[in-house]
Amino acid sequence: MRGKLSCFVVFLSLVLLTGFVLGGFAAEEEYKIGLVFDVGGKGDKSFNDSAARGLEWAKDGSEEFGKFETLPVSVTTIEPGSGGAGREDAMRMMAIQGFDLVIGVGFLFSDSAVALAEEFPSVSFAVVDFAPPQDKEIPSNLRGLSFAEQQGSFLVGAAAAMKTKRGTVGFIGGMSSPLIKKFEAGFRSGVWFIDPEIEVLSNYVGTTGAAFANPSKGKELAKAQFDKGADVIYHAAGLSGAGVIAAAAERGRYAIGVDSDQNYLEPGHVLTSMLKRVDVAVYKTVRDVVNGEFTGGKNLHYGLEGNGVDYARDLFNQVEEFPEQVQRLKETGKVSLPGLGQIQLPPKKVDELPEGNLLTEGMVKELENLKGKIIGDEITIPTTPKNVSPKEPVK
Repeated sequence: MRGKLSCFVVFLSLVLLTGFVLGGFAAEEEYKIGLVFDVGGKGDKSFNDSAARGLEWAKDGSEEFGKFETLPVSVTTIEPGSGGAGREDAMRMMAIQGFDLVIGVGFLFSDSAVALAEEFPSVSFAVVDFAPPQDKEIPSNLRGLSFAEQQGSFLVGAAAAMKTKRGTVGFIGGMSSPLIKKFEAGFRSGVWFIDPEIEVLSNYVGTTGAAFANPSKGKELAKAQFDKGADVIYHAAGLSGAGVIAAAAERGRYAIGVDSDQNYLEPGHVLTSMLKRVDVAVYKTVRDVVNGEFTGGKNLHYGLEGNGVDYARDLFNQVEEFPEQVQRLKETGKVSLPGLGQIQLPPKKVDELPEGNLLTEGMVKELENLKGKIIGDEITIPTTPKNVSPKEPVK
């Protein structure tokens, strides 16, 4: 017991020294759920916020994708220090305190989660974007949550190819890593499936986790790609992607968002967003723990089938299809978006709402056709850029 207490005291010291931000909901519910955010933290309007949304659904319920019932849980979240410092200590603190489920958001948690799951066999763990160990089995109390990013990225790549007028599009990733390469591979595949003559530019913000929290660098890279002729840029860069989207608005071009619906961030300049339903995966994992149905030792996969990934359609890129929501937004500045709930925009942003559809009826028809072919295994999307070429964009 003294050893555990010492670990806890050490961690509290780390909280003060490294700048952890803890947030929780005081409650007396039965199941204690803990979540440690990835680099960039809550408020990135992308990856981390999607994970947070899943916890909110567990705590408060939601009507999204059918009724997500309120679960008997108390929730605690932690934001790691700069560059993700102390992420393992954060998860360890929750395990020491006897949390029923501890979730790490991001592939950088993978090794730590494996070690902690072995050390705390009575605690359930989950990792979003889990990278399975190469030399051992996944512990029976650890569940990986992974996604077919290449499938959703293929669809937004196809959309970019149908939208470009200049024949050049771009991709900006956060940390150069196998996971983010899946986004790039899918994007290239979708672009070249539509038109093999289109040039695809590519840059990465960096080589460490800090690359997901550098919007100024994202903006700089986006401007450079726009200078080279790109008129549509897809980002898979977390908080750094905010700079990409801002650059698109400044240059009068288009960005494509990622993970969460980011269409509203710069009305008229976000063509669509590649949706990655981290929120759904987190909610279902919490529900499994509450219902006694949690199973570990595996890496669950979410793809286009079952809406694990998709592309976003709403009043911001299909304004003609949502006249009532458009009118409400113009009158109140508020609107509810699927998965995000109610958002409010300043008058200037409302005035920038496009007059016509960014995603035309013909584009949507083609995207839905391609989606059906992927789900039906008629099209297989490569997962690494080196396996994609204009001559052979799909398998």
